[in-house]
Amino acid sequence: MFNFSLMGAGRIGKMHAEIINSHPECSLKYIFDINKKFANELADKYNASVASTAEEALENNDIQVVFIASATPTHTEFIIKAAKAGKAIFCEKPIDLDINKVNQCWDEIKNLKVPIQIGFNRRFDTSHNQVQKNAHSGKIGQLEMVVITSRDPAPPSLDYLKDSGGIFRDCTIHDFDLARFILGDDPVVEVSAFGSQMVNDDIIKINDHDTTMCILKSKKGVLVHINNSRRAVYGYDQRVEVFGSKGMSISNNQTPSSVEYFNESETFSKEPILNFFIERYSQAYKDQFKDFVQSIKLNKDTNVTFKDGRNALILANAANESLNKGQNIKINYD
Repeated sequence: MFNFSLMGAGRIGKMHAEIINSHPECSLKYIFDINKKFANELADKYNASVASTAEEALENNDIQVVFIASATPTHTEFIIKAAKAGKAIFCEKPIDLDINKVNQCWDEIKNLKVPIQIGFNRRFDTSHNQVQKNAHSGKIGQLEMVVITSRDPAPPSLDYLKDSGGIFRDCTIHDFDLARFILGDDPVVEVSAFGSQMVNDDIIKINDHDTTMCILKSKKGVLVHINNSRRAVYGYDQRVEVFGSKGMSISNNQTPSSVEYFNESETFSKEPILNFFIERYSQAYKDQFKDFVQSIKLNKDTNVTFKDGRNALILANAANESLNKGQNIKINYD
């Protein structure tokens, strides 16, 4: 049995608490959040204890695993303290918004040999995962293009956006990781990004963007197109297409059922697509966690590493630089 400390009891923390609690080999023992009301509510629900300090949750001898679902600025601090205490670590994305803090964090923990996984859950979506396999199995021939569409149903609050690090670090970072996952050992070497402010005047006030497109080029010449929007009135739009010399494979939007409707005014009508990330990627979050626990049990490297988190942030930073400078950016992973 693995005893967990959960850092963060907000929306994403609540979801992860349920997943941890439902795993037969895991037990949620401690919860820490600066919002004591949230922490107490979650602790009462799962019969856990509320840690009075972060250190109590991170360093307790009864804890084997630390799950970090707190605010992004706390991630590197909690990673370092948990690693030095010898705990296995799962950390939600991003590791941090500042690549210098990410690099400093890695310098502190790289020799500690503790398992650490970063929360890029879309790799574990059944459909996305199958598309990735199709791209490498020869089923579609030589991979030539990847198209990733990721559009939110509505923009988040202005308070959230102010601290999000911008759309590339907050939203597109998932798609950068998914592109890297699909490309495999073929690294992205060039990024060109474009952005507009078309959805909400609040976006303009904070100098962010709500409508973006990025073109990535891999070392082997594969082109990747990523498009994002903060508003899709029809739901949470999540699609992936891989195109090759012998065909194409698509991971499409999910609906509650596969039932279609036909009448005099419409054909092939379906139920609305799933509305947001927790519903759309419910299975992926659970499978991601199972994979993490299996890595700990087998004492093997996790499948989404600290390096994956760092490289996704490098691509997000390059997209920001491209947008600001109006030019292609060559990628340097050093």
